[in-house]
Amino acid sequence: MWKAKIMTKAIQTSALNQLFDEARTFNEWSDKPVDEKTIRELYDHLKWGPTSANCCPARFVWVRSAEGKAKLAALAMERNRPKILAAPVTVIIAHDLAFPETLPKLNPQQAEAMQKFFRQSGMAEVTALRNGTLQGAYLIIGARALGLDCGPMSGFDNAGVDAAFFSDTTVQSNFICCIGYGKSGTPHPRNPRLTFETACQFS
Repeated sequence: MWKAKIMTKAIQTSALNQLFDEARTFNEWSDKPVDEKTIRELYDHLKWGPTSANCCPARFVWVRSAEGKAKLAALAMERNRPKILAAPVTVIIAHDLAFPETLPKLNPQQAEAMQKFFRQSGMAEVTALRNGTLQGAYLIIGARALGLDCGPMSGFDNAGVDAAFFSDTTVQSNFICCIGYGKSGTPHPRNPRLTFETACQFS
């Protein structure tokens, strides 16, 4: 019987540094573009991240045209507008409340039972938000793995973005993330994080 190969080796410290320990959030961007091939490659990696029952509710709008940037920037807080206009791409990370409709393709073994479960009152909303957020995090890690920099943010009019980009659909925006190649020397000194002792416990 065929068995999936399980990856058990830790990745190199340099890779961990790129993904986490030395990665920075950028607000200013170089002029280097992010081409469509790279965007497609990024999605083809992040799509494999786990979601509940493989529901994959996230939907992504890759805003890169001048018209699209202007439309999105107009719906953002004033301090966020220059970031959107300058970044090669700003991704709208959203989620589709109608994701149960895709389960016959994504989870054929359990599709009927899971559709019934997710269609309970309030279940689709909380599941889509939770798992769509997870997929947005996979996007950030995947982008960093490909050598891109990220600038995730909220600070925009979600209802306005939904009307402008997802009108007459069941898709709702969550957060946005600028993607590109950060301008060297621009991030402010790194802020601290909580220690293990503060944020964690064993049980």
